Amino acid sequence: MHRRTAAVGALLAAVAPAAAVLAACGGGGLTAGTAAVLDGRRIPVRAVESRVAELRHAAGGASVDARQQPDGLARRAVADLVLDAVVARALADRGLAVAAAEVAAERADAAERSGGADALARVLAARGVPGSGIDDWFRRRLGILRLAAAAGADAGTPEGEDVVRIALADAASALRLRINPRYGTWDPAQATLVPDLTPWLAP
Repeated sequence: MHRRTAAVGALLAAVAPAAAVLAACGGGGLTAGTAAVLDGRRIPVRAVESRVAELRHAAGGASVDARQQPDGLARRAVADLVLDAVVARALADRGLAVAAAEVAAERADAAERSGGADALARVLAARGVPGSGIDDWFRRRLGILRLAAAAGADAGTPEGEDVVRIALADAASALRLRINPRYGTWDPAQATLVPDLTPWLAP
């Protein structure tokens, strides 16, 4: 957990929103073209493949990672898309939200500190966040911080992490989350896919 805590200050100093990639799923089953199912709606494999393809052509070294670890990038894509939906559900269940203006402000601030928008995009791309998913990444990050803050905790502390983990586990359960085994298994204790763990607050 220390890596997550340290990462909070690292970037402080995820396409359209996740709901847009969810498609109706008759019966809610895991068909061959389904990466995950949340509350009867599916994340299509094509959405995952689109993110991985974008990363293969991104600047900043992500293309090398994609060639060396295509399965890892696909798992990361699924984890991010699922986590976007889970965080959104956890916020909604508590009457919380992250405004588009907050996402824009956070992204602009990070870009300024990173040396510009292109530099920020390269940093994120090299860690598995495609250009089309940058807003989602900031929205998810702000949402996680807000979940902890609403309980009077800091997401960068063990206490805050526990608060967030419980909130996300409850949300995933409410969404009846199912993952295609091709991409791993959802671990409610870590709120991500295993064996390829994805930090909450840093790419």
